[in-house]
Amino acid sequence: MWWGTSVEAPDPGALARFYVELLGWHLGHEEPGTAVVAASPQGPFFVFQQAEGYQAPVWPPVDGAQRPMLHFDFQVGDLDEAVAEAVALGATVAEVQPQENVRVLFDPAGHPFCLCFDQG
Repeated sequence: MWWGTSVEAPDPGALARFYVELLGWHLGHEEPGTAVVAASPQGPFFVFQQAEGYQAPVWPPVDGAQRPMLHFDFQVGDLDEAVAEAVALGATVAEVQPQENVRVLFDPAGHPFCLCFDQG
């Protein structure tokens, strides 16, 4: 059973609070160097862990730069509204946008994530 995903961050608590606000999830646990965000008490969980010497990934990838190792995709009902909300919380919109129904953004630590319009 998948429990969750661990993500390196320069400030785990701040990044956890960004995702709490973005997703409407809960801050399940926080201690120095670690913060856990939960969709429900049973998970899934995002665990944000302190990373000394953290370097934000570069997207699109560039030779010689830190590459993204993963990114989150979140389905949304209104793409423009979701982008505006994410930006108000501290995200930035990527210059390169590869698809009409997807917006690539960066969280406050520089991790890319996608907001995907639910066309259904």
